[in-house]
Amino acid sequence: MLYTPTELAAQIGERIRDRRKALGWTQADSATRAGVSYRTWRRMEREGKASIDDLVRAAVVLRCEDTLTALFPMPVAGTMEALLRSQQRTGR
Repeated sequence: MLYTPTELAAQIGERIRDRRKALGWTQADSATRAGVSYRTWRRMEREGKASIDDLVRAAVVLRCEDTLTALFPMPVAGTMEALLRSQQRTGR
């Protein structure tokens, strides 16, 4: 399913809120732990608006940082030739 950037941001905000609540933390606790302002944390949850730095801080404090590294995987090779070139570059 395709989502608009606004829909995706809102979903991420909801997931941040749900994860925080599952850990039993208040917004203020989470903001302090992440090193962001309470206002920033609240906006991240309510509107899904945050800088990349704030999002990373939230992921780390909520113990989800490992999933951030999987956000932008390398594209799958479209041809056998492209696959071979990719393997040569990486030494596989």
